[in-house]
Amino acid sequence: MSLCSSQTRMFADAVLAAYRGRRQMPPLTQAEPTFTVADGEKVGHEVARRRTAAGERIIGRKIGFTNRTIWAEYGVFSPIWGPVYDTTFRDVDGPAEAAIGHLVEPRIEPEIVLGFRAPVTASMDERAILGAVGWVAHGFEIVQSLYPGWVFQGADCQAAFGLHGALFCGPRTEVSGDAESWMAALTGFAITLFRNGQKMDRGIAANVLDGPLSAVRHLAGVLAADPEASPIAAGEIITTGTVTRAFPIAAGETWSTEVEGLDVMPMSLSFV
Repeated sequence: MSLCSSQTRMFADAVLAAYRGRRQMPPLTQAEPTFTVADGEKVGHEVARRRTAAGERIIGRKIGFTNRTIWAEYGVFSPIWGPVYDTTFRDVDGPAEAAIGHLVEPRIEPEIVLGFRAPVTASMDERAILGAVGWVAHGFEIVQSLYPGWVFQGADCQAAFGLHGALFCGPRTEVSGDAESWMAALTGFAITLFRNGQKMDRGIAANVLDGPLSAVRHLAGVLAADPEASPIAAGEIITTGTVTRAFPIAAGETWSTEVEGLDVMPMSLSFV
C-alpha cells in the first residue's frame, strides 16, 4: 500500500529532524514494514521540497549503490539516488581540508563526476549521453547514515536523500575530441584509494554498473518512471557512485587517490 500524504509528511519530519539534529533514527522500514522504494521516493521528494523552501538549491544528483561489489555488504541490491545541493557541494583544486563533525557515521567514496551541457532522457544510450556531457572530474562523495550501524534497506536510503552528505569535486576536464577515446576511458579506468598513504582498495570502472555513463542511463530511466522527479537537465552535476568500497572516515585522516586510464586529477582530502 502506498503512503498517504500524512504518512509521507510524518516520515519527512523524522528524517529532517534526525538530519538537522545530527543524530540517528530507526530505519523507516522498521516503523512501516510495507515501506517500499516508491514510498522512499515520496519521502525523499518531500524532504527535498522542504530543504529548497529553506533556501538550499539543488544543483544535481548523486547515484548510490551503483557498485555491485558492495551490494551484499549492505544488503541493498539496486541503485538509489538523491539530490546534491549547493550547500553540500564544493569544488577543490588540489589537496584540501574538510570538516565532517556535522555528519553521522560518515564514509568516503571515490567517484567520477559528470557535468552536463545538454539534457538527458531515458531513451538515450551511453554514446548519446556522452554527447551531453560537458566535463568529467574525479571527486569524493562523503556519505552518511541516519540509521545506526549502516543497517537499512534501499527504501530507507531513498528517503534519507540517498545517504548524501557532501561532494568534493576535483578539477574539471572538458569533454572534447574523439568520442571513442572517451568511451574507452570511461569504461576502462581504475581508481586506487589510500588512507594516510596506505592502500585501502582499488576499483575499476566496470564496478559502477559497467561505467559512469551506464549509471547515468540507469538514473535517467528511474527518473522517467517517477512522476515527481524531473529529468536530468543541462547544467546538472551527477556523481555516479563509488568505484571502490566505502570506508569510515575520522578527523585527522588524509585520504587520497591514484587514477589510471582517465584524464582527471587525483584527489587528496584531509578531515578535521
